[in-house]
Amino acid sequence: MRLLVIDDSAVDRLALVNMLQNLGHEVDECEGTDNALTKIESGNYNLVFLDVVMPGQDGYKFLRSLRLNPSTANQYVVFCSSKKTSLEVNYGVKRAGANDYLTKPVTSETVSEILQRVSP
Repeated sequence: MRLLVIDDSAVDRLALVNMLQNLGHEVDECEGTDNALTKIESGNYNLVFLDVVMPGQDGYKFLRSLRLNPSTANQYVVFCSSKKTSLEVNYGVKRAGANDYLTKPVTSETVSEILQRVSP
């Protein structure tokens, strides 16, 4: 699958990118949302992993802009965040519109479960 990881933390981003590549996927990355929209519009990604807490535009706002854009409204997006309470997870999925939610640190098991759900 073709995947995109958007995370301002180089450590978290590279860990997830390496994990996904080791699972055999083609992975692109962005350290913020600035050029991510252009990548998503032209990248034909099966799934986007999106951090919630980032400088500038946070993941919630970025996801709302994706959902309002007809060319990206149906993009499968998984929030990846250290925010772990059920209230935060429910907000990310139900109110913000994410398709799924992973808490950091992510594991290959949880990532694999999500990838199986999305697998064509």
